[in-house]
Amino acid sequence: MPRMLDVSDEVRAEIGDEEADRLLAGENAPGSYDCTSCRTPGDSERERTSTVLFIGDETAVLAFAHATCLPSQVVQVTEEQLLGAVKSISGDSVDLEPEQVVPQQAVLGVTSGLVLITGELHPALVVEPTGPIVRPGSTTVGDDFLPLLIEQGFMPVTELNSLPPVLHGWSVLLAMGQLHAVLQPGPNSGQPVAWWQAHQPLQVTDGWRAAANKHQQVLMFAAPVGSIGRQPREDLLRDALDKAAANGKLVASVLPLAGT
Repeated sequence: MPRMLDVSDEVRAEIGDEEADRLLAGENAPGSYDCTSCRTPGDSERERTSTVLFIGDETAVLAFAHATCLPSQVVQVTEEQLLGAVKSISGDSVDLEPEQVVPQQAVLGVTSGLVLITGELHPALVVEPTGPIVRPGSTTVGDDFLPLLIEQGFMPVTELNSLPPVLHGWSVLLAMGQLHAVLQPGPNSGQPVAWWQAHQPLQVTDGWRAAANKHQQVLMFAAPVGSIGRQPREDLLRDALDKAAANGKLVASVLPLAGT
């Protein structure tokens, strides 16, 4: 049965016309899948679905995503990242079925909110992955998310009673009142590159935007998977941040604001 698949020109160029046509005809594409972006179920027979090709040094893995989450595209990753994702599920055997690899691609969830520190409201972003983040090239099972950020200059936080230091070189990109990306220094002190980029620009509240424009900086908190969760209210978000800090599972920095 034909699938409602989007196959971009760059994906088609990598997999070839014959394979692309087979996918569109439904021969090789699954009906149901887990979206590689939001990790919720999708159905390529009923909703527009993007083909996303992860390419390592020697291996390529085809994945699927809701078209509303990601456009069809080619994503370059290291061979270690690609094989590490497989080994985390299947031990030492390497089975490159997309359905097995893709759910292990951790996605960074970003929540915006206002946080009260020293009697003043500050705009904050809270980053929490959907799964453990393993150091590139590592073959061990664990979560290196916080150590990797500490190496970048983020500071461990045990309580939210003062602002952490400014992390120069990093910034939060706000354009036309919407959140677009968190930027980090580029290689060899080049142009900044996206550490996290919204698939679609994220709306922020008027209060958050006003506070960001006032301070010209944004607090960024980061915690391992399962530490914060999706909190529907800012008071609950603050409670979750306090708890993560007390448990030694929170890092933070102040990032300059880029844009308006």
